Amino acid sequence: MAAGTADRLHPLDVFTEVADAAWTAACPDAAARAEECARAAVAGAAAAGAALPARAAEVCIVLAGDDMVADLNARYRGKAGPTNVLSFPASGGPLPGDPAVPDMLGDVVIAYGVSAAEAADQGIALADHLSHLVVHGMLHLMGFDHETESEALRMEGLETDILRRLGVADPYAREA
Repeated sequence: MAAGTADRLHPLDVFTEVADAAWTAACPDAAARAEECARAAVAGAAAAGAALPARAAEVCIVLAGDDMVADLNARYRGKAGPTNVLSFPASGGPLPGDPAVPDMLGDVVIAYGVSAAEAADQGIALADHLSHLVVHGMLHLMGFDHETESEALRMEGLETDILRRLGVADPYAREA
C-alpha cells in the first residue's frame, strides 16, 4: 500500500448476502472471503490513485445463483443468460446534510454456476476465482473499466497486484 493510503481510507461496511446456498456448500468461507477481498480491492485501488469515498462507505455483495444473475443481466444489460459477475455502481450518493449516512459504492452480484464452471475449466479453486470476481467487481465500482486495451491492462495489473497480496495466483497468467 502506498505511503499515506491507510490514512485516506475510511471504514468500509461490506454486506454479503448468500442468495444461493451452493456457495457455502462448495466454499464454506465464501462470505468472509468476499468481505476480505472487497476491502483489499478498495485499499488496492486507493494505492493506485483511485478516488475514494469522502467518508465511510458500504457495498453489498450478493453470492447468487445463475437464475438471479441471468434476470439481472437481461434487465440491466439486455443480454441473455447469466454471466460470472455484475457490478452496479450506486448513482444516488449519500443523503445531503447527513454525515452519518455512509456513501453507497454499489452492489456486486456473482453467479455460482457460471463461476464454479469457470473455476473447474481453469483448474483453480472456486475460492480463488471468487476472490478474483469480487476484486474485479469492486474495481468497477471504483471507476475502473476494461473497454479499451489500455484500460484493460491497467485494471488487470491492479487485479493481479491485489490478488497477489491476498495469496491468489495471477488469473491472467493462464491466458497467455
